[in-house]
Amino acid sequence: MATLRLSFNSTTIKHPITNFNLPTKIPFSKFSKNINLTHKRLRYPHHFPPCFSVSESSVSPNPLKTEAENEENISNDDDDEGEGGEEDDDPTAELSYFDPETDPQSITEWEVDFCSRPILDIRGKKIWELVVCDNSLSLQYTKYFPNNVINSITLKNAIVSICDELGVPLPEKIRFFRSQMQTIITRACNELGIKPIPSKRCLSLVLWLEERYETVYTRHPGFQKGSKPLLSLDNPFPMELPENLYGEKWAFVQLPFSAVREEVSSLQTRFSFGASLDLDLLGIEVGEKTLIPGLAVSSSRAKPLAAWMNGLEVCTIEADTARACITLSVGISTRYIYARYKQTPVTTSEAEAWEASKKACGGLHFLAIQDDLDSDDCVGFWLLLDLPPPPV
Repeated sequence: MATLRLSFNSTTIKHPITNFNLPTKIPFSKFSKNINLTHKRLRYPHHFPPCFSVSESSVSPNPLKTEAENEENISNDDDDEGEGGEEDDDPTAELSYFDPETDPQSITEWEVDFCSRPILDIRGKKIWELVVCDNSLSLQYTKYFPNNVINSITLKNAIVSICDELGVPLPEKIRFFRSQMQTIITRACNELGIKPIPSKRCLSLVLWLEERYETVYTRHPGFQKGSKPLLSLDNPFPMELPENLYGEKWAFVQLPFSAVREEVSSLQTRFSFGASLDLDLLGIEVGEKTLIPGLAVSSSRAKPLAAWMNGLEVCTIEADTARACITLSVGISTRYIYARYKQTPVTTSEAEAWEASKKACGGLHFLAIQDDLDSDDCVGFWLLLDLPPPPV
């Protein structure tokens, strides 16, 4: 039996411091409904209610307390240094860590979340937290803020402070996954010459937030059980696909995990379009013969198509059996109708089997763009992971 396990590798966390045509031939393994995988599911709530947007004008620019008073109410991880195991047990402590074996110049992209937490301060107001990491978790930083200082200036100063404290340069790019914080994050980044990238491909950050929810937030003395996230994630109605993103044929396919690894490893050698995942960091253990579901798309203009796709921050693919279509999620709040198919018992069954296979793989799937569906080569290859939103 093929086996697959998906769980976040928490040992790396520091505590705390237009319509396509269905093809007649498929070059990959023909998709089958007989998927037999064992797996360990990630535990996430699946849905959150919609909420309002946050802009700088909606937040008071003047804190109710002085900076010194705020610092008294926020634990300083510097005071906990040298405490050994005690700092692991303090859910109020903050974190400022950089792997000493990592070259600071190699960390060019950060993942950032700046949002409220289900924790109340002494005023009975929700505490906000800045959480920063890179995709390898070599850089890890957290800091709490009162809710009356949430603006781009606070964020800009915090980014500069991280660089000063950890001895790292400003990143070239910052990814974030909450659309409601786009104005604040974009303004802070622009003032520092950093490229802001709205993207749900912040997987290390999302899984770290899940880990922090279980090991930090729920143990904080101000934790409010049952508190809903202030800034929920968007799941908008899918739009029509832009003309330049259309392919000519598509197919549900599956590849043995060994072949998926080969495609990922060749991203830098055989083609330049696509994106991979750090499977070791994400704790994904997959048998070499485990079949990973994917979507193969062919086009006579495969390279231009792959180039356009490469700039979209491709996140996930979903088979929508109710609407008989394939949806493509990109960025943080954009969904496209990537392809349609004629709804019949056979096509519905195949789409359901594809989704079931993706679910059994813990959300792991891929998108492949080819010149021809009979080809063994890809022009673009994106390894994707469909995860529920974090609980905060």
